[in-house]
Amino acid sequence: MRKTSKDLREIIAGDGLARIMAAHNPLSAMLVAEAGFDGIWASGFELSAANGLPDVSLVSMAEHLANMRAMAQRTTLPIVADVDTGYGNAINILHTIEQYEDAGAAAVVIEDKTFPKVTSLIAGGRQELLPVAEFQGKLEAAVHARKDPQFMIIARDEALIAGLGEKIALARAASYAEAGADMILIHSKQKTADEIESFINAWNGPVPIVIVPTSYPQMTEQRAIALKKVKMLIYGNHAIRASVTAMQKVFAQIIADGGIQRVDDDIVPVSEIFRLQKMDDVKENEKRFLR
Repeated sequence: MRKTSKDLREIIAGDGLARIMAAHNPLSAMLVAEAGFDGIWASGFELSAANGLPDVSLVSMAEHLANMRAMAQRTTLPIVADVDTGYGNAINILHTIEQYEDAGAAAVVIEDKTFPKVTSLIAGGRQELLPVAEFQGKLEAAVHARKDPQFMIIARDEALIAGLGEKIALARAASYAEAGADMILIHSKQKTADEIESFINAWNGPVPIVIVPTSYPQMTEQRAIALKKVKMLIYGNHAIRASVTAMQKVFAQIIADGGIQRVDDDIVPVSEIFRLQKMDDVKENEKRFLR
């Protein structure tokens, strides 16, 4: 049975920490589930990269939604959908929430950038934020649109990414919580956790914090738990990076060797792919139903 928004909320209740791993297609989502993570991050960055595109709002809502729906059909973990800026203004958000909730998401993350956005971690990237009041309206629309009150609306605060400093980041986060956000995702591209930890220690708002420690990998789960306000940790791009690492290594070895004789022992056998495809179920169903 599919784990729902209620299940996700139960994980983060009390002293819990939801460990969410990125995925970019149904197969990677299945591997996230097998590894033992608590949920799947339906990453816009990963889907853009998988399509060979920059993460600058080129992937449409229809493409991202179809990919997320396919993940939901192949796994039972709760899915946290990365919907970037929400595909438009507050009116568009009404439709976005309806569609993602119906497709099986347990939560959405909406960021406070202007459209089209630029990926957060790129050096020298354009990072323009919406006026606070406008983003509050988008969050209020999202809360209004959800059918299940357990469905989570997570507001992504990009003030630190935009270089606006902690004071503005805290003020924005407080405004987003006031507008009905269930959690605040605070993002940073600093190479240490100092900026994030300072924000978290200063945060006295009514909702918990989400972090994405891509740039500051020294932030372990235990360290996040010790901060007491972090309830979700998203590994935001490790599936696509691992995929690229593996393919580059294997492809280079095949070119160097002039064949697959050496790499064959280093990659999973075809039987493992058959297992993931549930080919044993296919064979059993063939015996049972084909006449």
